[in-house]
Amino acid sequence: MKKFHIIILLLMLTEYVKASEDNTFYDQLNVGGFSSAAITLHRDAKAEAAINELNLLLSWNNHSRLSFFSELEIERPLAWNDNERYSRKESKLDLERLYFDYNLSEVVNFRFGRFLTPNSRWNLFRAPPLMWTNSRPLATSRLFPIATNGITLHGALPFKNVELEYKLFTELLEDQQQDNNELQFEHVRGARFSVKSDSDIGISILSFSERDAFNGLSGASYRMLGLDFVTNLYETEISGEVFQRFTSKGKEGGSGAYIQTAVPIKGNWYWITRLESLNRPNEGVSSTGRCNTRFESFCW
Repeated sequence: MKKFHIIILLLMLTEYVKASEDNTFYDQLNVGGFSSAAITLHRDAKAEAAINELNLLLSWNNHSRLSFFSELEIERPLAWNDNERYSRKESKLDLERLYFDYNLSEVVNFRFGRFLTPNSRWNLFRAPPLMWTNSRPLATSRLFPIATNGITLHGALPFKNVELEYKLFTELLEDQQQDNNELQFEHVRGARFSVKSDSDIGISILSFSERDAFNGLSGASYRMLGLDFVTNLYETEISGEVFQRFTSKGKEGGSGAYIQTAVPIKGNWYWITRLESLNRPNEGVSSTGRCNTRFESFCW
């Protein structure tokens, strides 16, 4: 089976044009979005096509300490295959992010609302226009909560020729609605520390409980350690992440990892290779290797 992924950048971040001095609030609003589509050709000659997502981004910033950001996503708004033709059965609406930032200084800042769990590099920059591929590693979607409803304390500390960044976060409100195929987490809290220079290295710790998939009741509690990096070797970008979970009793709770390279071929063409693995209790081990090309002009 071959897959051809097409990344379509619908809207770049744009600003409203000033009409008068009375619409200051609207002048401080920014609206944008992105979408991705996929075409799948099976070996039996059948074909499938779908718009994977349609995301709307809205932000507000009046250059003061307070700012706002939100992301609304329509998952699979339209799909097509040889049997059912066009279909919208899998379409659903998700509030991906909605938070306020309060910036005191470079060292101390607060984020309150629904935000992407900041324990993983990929999870923070997971939008297709910002990544080399539009399929995320399994380890970043099956081991920890993708989003958290709560508060984050974060900042950066310059030190000699490097910059030290920290993020401390905790959940304040559990998700009120869950998708049928979505893993359910609660009692989320953690931290991530990173060192930025020519390379970027981060380490994260996370604790949470995973609800039982059948009855929705609280299940096992886990502690998770993560390590991530991104660096450049000549013109090749190399990045990767490793996660290890432990139960509250110190037993194996699952693990995952990936390593990815972006090698320039010619002009704006790159060869992307990603090797990844995932191990979840009672679900076995899954490992894959991915190779594809992507046109750089679609990247931000």
